[in-house]
Formats: sequence, C-alpha cells, structure tokens
Amino acid sequence: MAVLIDHLEARLGRLVGTWSVREGAPEGAAQVGYFDGGVFEGVQSYSTTTLHRTHLVSPITGEPQHLELLGCNRPVAGDECGPFPGVLEWVAERLATAGKAVLRGDVLSLPMPLRPGGSLTALYAAMPVYFDDGFFSVALENGTHVSVVWLVPLHRAEAEYVEKYGWPAFESELTTQDPDLFDLERPQMSL
Repeated sequence: MAVLIDHLEARLGRLVGTWSVREGAPEGAAQVGYFDGGVFEGVQSYSTTTLHRTHLVSPITGEPQHLELLGCNRPVAGDECGPFPGVLEWVAERLATAGKAVLRGDVLSLPMPLRPGGSLTALYAAMPVYFDDGFFSVALENGTHVSVVWLVPLHRAEAEYVEKYGWPAFESELTTQDPDLFDLERPQMSL
C-alpha cells in the first residue's frame, strides 16, 4: 500500500488522517483519507485508500476493476471538512454492495444536495484531469493496476446533459466553459 499512498501524496499532499470504515458498513467499504498541502493551493483533497482491495467489475465488460475515489474542493466557511469524507464513503459502500465499478462518464445521483441548501445533486466520474496524466493510475507492489476516479459535483441540468448527450459532449463543454470544479458554490454551466 506504500506505493498507493506515495502516489496520492505526490499530488494531494501529505496524508494527515483517515476515517475508519463505519460500524455496520458492507464488506468492501473503504477508508477515506484526508490530504493536505497538495499541488493546488487552498484545495482540500480526499481519497479512498482501500477500495482497490474490493472486487469490482466493469458493468460493460465484466472485467475486474481496481479503483480509488477522489474528491477535491475549496474549503467553505463553517464546513471544516466539507462533504467529501461522507460522500466518498457513501459511494464506496454503494460500489462494494453492487460489485460494479464506476466508469468514466457515469453519473451518480446523490440522495440530497452535496451541501445543505446547495444545488449540486450528482457526481460525475472523471479522469483527474486537473492533475498530471501520471496520476490517472498506479501499479501497486503486487502488480495490481489501480485507477483514480475523480468524482466531480454536478448540478441537475449538467447531470441530465451527460445522460442525454454522453460524456464526450459534456467533457467538450467542460473544456470550452472551464468552470472551477473545486468550487462547491460554482454556478451551473450554460448548456
């Protein structure tokens, strides 16, 4: 696991703590780590650190998938940790229970807005393109290939756009409009 932590720390900063898997969590649920001092100043970063051990398969090919989930945000006043520790735990539990991996372009609807009173109500599974290409995946000590999946918060209309037009069209809009995907209070894109 040292290779994975080194891989994450090289971009996200030092691992300063982890949340234990909650009591009663389904088998395969993952720890979530908090990283500080990463390559993006003023950004909080969270990642699962043990999800890769859970047997997941691609819902398209049936091939085994080893993943870690990433969530990043600019801190919001009055919300010390932000929503990602709980959100990553929730998504990891869903994946472990279903046994299916989340793939690039998948949209996950949240049971409630990411923040109270907010309008970000879904997550988009993306490659962590704000980081260097080498961050997208890592080979562990035992040869297991682990993909890093960035969960990007979306407004409802953005999630509907992905579902209607597909992820290539949505990612083209991301490139054109260039919203700050670390901002939990960002306005909805024009779609």
